[in-house]
Amino acid sequence: MMKTKLPPPSRIAVASYPGREEAIELAEDIAAFLLEHGLTAQHESLYDETLRRQVTEGAFDLLIALGGDGTMLRAGHLCGPPQVPILGINVGGLGFLIEVTRDEWRSKVERVLSGDYWLQDRMMLRAEHYRGEEMLGSWDVLNECTIGRGEQVRPVHLFTEIDGFYLTTYVADSLIVATPTGSTAYALAAGGPILPPELRNILLVPVAPHLSIDRAIVLHEGSWVKVAVGTSHQATVCIDGQLPIPLQDQDHVEVRASEHTVQFVRLQEPDYFYRNLTSRMQRNPVVGDKE
Repeated sequence: MMKTKLPPPSRIAVASYPGREEAIELAEDIAAFLLEHGLTAQHESLYDETLRRQVTEGAFDLLIALGGDGTMLRAGHLCGPPQVPILGINVGGLGFLIEVTRDEWRSKVERVLSGDYWLQDRMMLRAEHYRGEEMLGSWDVLNECTIGRGEQVRPVHLFTEIDGFYLTTYVADSLIVATPTGSTAYALAAGGPILPPELRNILLVPVAPHLSIDRAIVLHEGSWVKVAVGTSHQATVCIDGQLPIPLQDQDHVEVRASEHTVQFVRLQEPDYFYRNLTSRMQRNPVVGDKE
């Protein structure tokens, strides 16, 4: 990824996580700062329907997201399809996906307004839930799609195919299908490898496999994965840590590379990922931090 100076944005949405008062207050300060610079700026909750419609319709050329990594995931779901770049400002915990701390926002935003930034593309996945031939739901995924058990602590059978060919039947709590971005999230906690974020690979990581393949598998971007559930009790599919969707016995989930990508605004040099990795790995997220 080469660093390229880009045109400065002029139409900016400032979106805050509604559950954090400090994020809302900071968003108001940033919006006022942008208006003082003669720019078009709008501040709303990330879940405001009017703001979301405007982003989807291309009304903005930058979205500033205030919160934690969960906020960045939600912003990615919104901004990926219309290709609106995202600048993250951390008012959460770990901040693996976030570029700017809350104490340095003014100088960093000024750099973006001068065009001194570059864009990093992050791969997304497309996950689809089927019951027989009927598709019941579909989602764009930035971190991971997790297929597995529900509240009952019993493993499920996960009949897994790659490119239409049978791979194995995992007997496990779940199977994580992740992007390189997601390799530092749940997949990392389950023992998976860390992939550089600019890669375009699909990562399979089983969680608590019993007498099953217990190694992660890295697939090519062009591969597709089918996971069918065999269970007599509750099973679920979960997208990027959102509320789980119930699965019935013989339901299946298909996952492949999405046509969409998420663009993160970057101000550090392109080798930032490795320089930041050690410091991130030595920190624990704040207990109770969700967004």
